[in-house]
Amino acid sequence: MMFEFDQYLGFLAFLTILTIGFWLMIFLVSIIPYWIGGALMENWKLKREAKKKERESRA
Repeated sequence: MMFEFDQYLGFLAFLTILTIGFWLMIFLVSIIPYWIGGALMENWKLKREAKKKERESRA
């Protein structure tokens, strides 16, 4: 028995949502660690610079 037209549209909508969800997951899994790592490195460099300036101002 073949799909009726509304069942076909529902199936296409399901596949579309599933595909969008898959690529969104791939995007988030690859981008968020990079984003967090970059923010941590930037904070670390700023703190290191602040300590360096503090040492220079003491001397």
